[in-house]
Amino acid sequence: MNEKVVHVVGGGLAGSEAAWQLARHGCNIILHEMRPVRGTEAHQGDGLAELVCSNSFRSDDFQNNAVGLLHEEMRRAGSIIIKCADMHKVPAGSALAVDREGFSQSVTHALENEPLITISREEVPGLPPEKWGKSIIATGPLTAPSLAAEIAGETGQDALSFFDAIAPIIHFDSIDLDKAWFQSRYDKVGPGGNGKDYLNCPLNEEQYNAFIDALIDGEKTEFKEWENVPYFDGCLPIEVMAERGRETLRHGPMKPVGLTNVHIPDVKSYAVVQLRQDNALGTLYNMVGFQTKLKYGAQVDVLRTIPGLENAEFARLGGLHRNTYLNSPALLDDTLRLKSRPNIRFAGQITGCEGYVESAAIGLLTGRFIVEELAGNTPSLPPETTAFGALLNHITKGHIAYEEEMGKKSFQPMNVNFGLFPPVTISKPEGHVGRWRGKDKGIAKKHAVTKRALNDIDRWLTV
Repeated sequence: MNEKVVHVVGGGLAGSEAAWQLARHGCNIILHEMRPVRGTEAHQGDGLAELVCSNSFRSDDFQNNAVGLLHEEMRRAGSIIIKCADMHKVPAGSALAVDREGFSQSVTHALENEPLITISREEVPGLPPEKWGKSIIATGPLTAPSLAAEIAGETGQDALSFFDAIAPIIHFDSIDLDKAWFQSRYDKVGPGGNGKDYLNCPLNEEQYNAFIDALIDGEKTEFKEWENVPYFDGCLPIEVMAERGRETLRHGPMKPVGLTNVHIPDVKSYAVVQLRQDNALGTLYNMVGFQTKLKYGAQVDVLRTIPGLENAEFARLGGLHRNTYLNSPALLDDTLRLKSRPNIRFAGQITGCEGYVESAAIGLLTGRFIVEELAGNTPSLPPETTAFGALLNHITKGHIAYEEEMGKKSFQPMNVNFGLFPPVTISKPEGHVGRWRGKDKGIAKKHAVTKRALNDIDRWLTV
């Protein structure tokens, strides 16, 4: 096995995970990362697995949340991404959020110190040459234009794309704690947390309406004509949400439910802006769900209208970048090989999964698939009853949605969710009397799905 060399293009979450999985099974890897030789419009540094948007890996509750289940499956599969996330987690209620700098440094250190991994700091301008043998392209949503052009040329189909936005980060000591307060929604305690893991900034109805007006009127980044592509609904800019209806934000990232203002507990907030700790020192906080395409000057003016943020100092302002992904069900086989060039696999967000954890999970699978091939075996697919299998099934056989505006059928990115899993049959608990309430039944279904998934993933991992 260690006589084989596998090339991995891209040192993000998926590429780093794929390289780690290959190395721990005895393969030699050359990991190609173009930063710092060539930067991107979203990355800040040159560390591997850098988080360019939120610092949250979302829910870590494996019994009640599909992404939490994916976390647990990755832990059992020896994921370096989840291991480093666990090492650098910061309080975030029931979510797994990380100190982004410490997390990236930890992944970088692990891969740099793995003898079977060679990190090559260079841009790979086109598709891997045949002489490279088995390769993985994990260049993510910010694939370099020359490589994207070659991918499009090889597949004969245009890669689809959408805009993704990143949220601002604020220096903690510039937040007014006479107006803001610490509390997790419904006081929920999560990993490393205490039920007070978020900073909350309250708005009354007048303040909320003034904020919405400022958002809509604020100067925004203009798109070029060729950038007429759709947003991903899971990461909409706040001003786009505001334009869809004045109450949209109040029922989205600014919803006030489950929170009580400690400064005026008898007055219910009309809307609330939440901030989550972004680094281990607690000196930086990011604005939860506040992705934006407002120009920098407008961002500062608009965000400082929020009570508690009047004097906010920004460590990073929000931004916008273009994401590119494949029509994977048409182009990739069930082990993520490019049908026209089977020596090339794709991993991560470029395959049409959405989210940090999902991207890393697909990187993990590509690594394991190649390990099995190099051993002379046909790769075994994870059961569709598992989070791994449900996500893979969406990417390779996913729903093709008709988009009237685009005039064609297109594959759409998606986060892992329980809707991707096969249904499970449950029965009322023994001795239960009366009608089974909908909420109780829903919880029971989730628990049945996750129990089945973990049983099945354990069997798959031991094959």
